[in-house]
Amino acid sequence: MMNLSRWKVILVVVAVVLGALFTLPNLLPASMRDKLPGFVPSQTLHLGLDLQGGSYLLYSVDTKALMGERLTNLTEDVRSTLRDKVAFTDLGQVGDEISLRVTDPAQVADAVNALRRTVGAPLAGVAGGSEVTVNAAADQRIRIAFVPAAFDASAAKAVEQSIEIIRRRIDSSGTKEPDIARQGKDRIVIQAAGESDPERLKALIGQTAKLTFQMVDDNATPQDIAAGRVPPGDEIVASSDGITGSYVVKRRSVVTGEMLTHAQQGFDQQTGQPVVNFRFNGLGAQRFGDVTRQNLGKRFAIVLDKKVISAPVIQSAITGGSGQISGHFTQESANDLSVLLNAGALPAPLKVEEQRTVGAELGADAVRAGTTSAVVGLVATMIFMVAIYGWLFGGVSIVALAVNALMIIGIMSLTQATLTLPGIAGLILTLAVAVDANVLIYERMRDELRAGRSLIASMDAGFSRAMGTIMDANITHLLSAFIMFNLGSGPVKGFAWTLAIGVLTTVFSAVLVTQVLLAWWFKTTRPKTLPIA
Repeated sequence: MMNLSRWKVILVVVAVVLGALFTLPNLLPASMRDKLPGFVPSQTLHLGLDLQGGSYLLYSVDTKALMGERLTNLTEDVRSTLRDKVAFTDLGQVGDEISLRVTDPAQVADAVNALRRTVGAPLAGVAGGSEVTVNAAADQRIRIAFVPAAFDASAAKAVEQSIEIIRRRIDSSGTKEPDIARQGKDRIVIQAAGESDPERLKALIGQTAKLTFQMVDDNATPQDIAAGRVPPGDEIVASSDGITGSYVVKRRSVVTGEMLTHAQQGFDQQTGQPVVNFRFNGLGAQRFGDVTRQNLGKRFAIVLDKKVISAPVIQSAITGGSGQISGHFTQESANDLSVLLNAGALPAPLKVEEQRTVGAELGADAVRAGTTSAVVGLVATMIFMVAIYGWLFGGVSIVALAVNALMIIGIMSLTQATLTLPGIAGLILTLAVAVDANVLIYERMRDELRAGRSLIASMDAGFSRAMGTIMDANITHLLSAFIMFNLGSGPVKGFAWTLAIGVLTTVFSAVLVTQVLLAWWFKTTRPKTLPIA
């Protein structure tokens, strides 16, 4: 154990150099970091909401709206399936079900079989199962409903999709590493450090951004719209284009925002007004080309979140797979819309349950308090080690402790792990207990010397026999950190992550760095006694 192996020396030197290199940007002002050469790391510790200030938002996913949308889509699927095959009436939603009445009693069985074959997707995890049930009822009626397991799966998937879409939206707006986590069954916690304007953040997050392209039904008259008379398969959609108050459009979307591959803010070449340029994927380009080719001279509505933002007339077939959305945009609103479209539409609306803003001044106070606590703890530990084990062995422990701190800060800067106030507590705790391994090693050396063993045998036994206890204690710490990180959220995760990094660096520095330094001292001085005897 006490051999001064070349690989050990190289490993320690590389760890110290890399730790110092990745820690250095945290000690430099921003002006100096900008002047560093390209090969020098420039990442600094990413401070969390409680240290940097920012916005805290708690959202709930509107699963009832999600269920309503799924029932609406199911209604249209039923209409498409039975059209031209079975005569029916009274198609609509009744509670959480779809109900219709088949005109001819002889066609009830055919309608049920056709619906069972066509509507609804396979139910995940159930062989041959469907996510909807189709049953015949009295008076020639058919009832279609989602099974509870299908809706629960849709709700859970909607929450996970919402988390990922929110993350893409916030990252695109320039906020770095937001902390977004699920809370309970249908809630999402968002902590955006450095984002001081929660209203803009809410506007960016909360908009569903569901984009659809739907054909305008020009056969509906203004009198029909005013009276609320809507032809089957149509719906009335409010307008924000400044031309009319609302449009009657086909309920079925010809193309959806999910088929977009890219959206970017630009300017109209003729008017100079801000627009959003977009491009479809292969399927979207084909559908868009077919629809525009078959409906020359007709209007199609560009609908965003159930509001028509533009309803241009199709002048010619658009087969290139790209186009632009025009409307009453400012440059900022056009850019926000492009960000939303690139991130994707939320599967369900979000409702704000709680909102808080943390000032940067409070974060600065927390950083100062945490730094002071860390320095006081570090100094107290140094004094204790020197007082108990002398300048040599105590000094070696202090050097190992400094290497440990460099490696922790360097790794957190490299991985851009978020440092929170509980994370600072984890850092202080790590540094405070990091010398435990040195204490175990030194006390084992003392025991071996009292038993009459030689200096080199005592030093070697100090490392080899204490290693089992050191590993046992640190593995327990690592498992605890793993459990807290996976089961906790927010501050608990920050504490667990810092603690986990600290455990790994502590084993390295307290054992390997101490071993290399003591082996080098023993080889160069050839002492007759150990200072800790």
